[in-house]
Amino acid sequence: MTLNDNTEIVHSEVLPDGRVRVHVETPDKLDGFHSADCFIPGYTWQDVQGYTPAEIAYYQKLISNMAHLVMRYAAKGGFGNAAGL
Repeated sequence: MTLNDNTEIVHSEVLPDGRVRVHVETPDKLDGFHSADCFIPGYTWQDVQGYTPAEIAYYQKLISNMAHLVMRYAAKGGFGNAAGL
């Protein structure tokens, strides 16, 4: 998914531990990119670079609103393989 500010949000397939990694990346003129990984379910954040706590809270709310779809698509191998859902 691409947001209006060119933030890209992508997800992995279901990992062996049952979680899905959601990667958030925003271009930044000064730093190059800000990025972070959120593992769902559980909303565990790792490798947060450049984002403020308020920005992470915003992305967590956004991810939580679509987590059921992310988990569903991840189980099917992504959006490209989800036509039969």
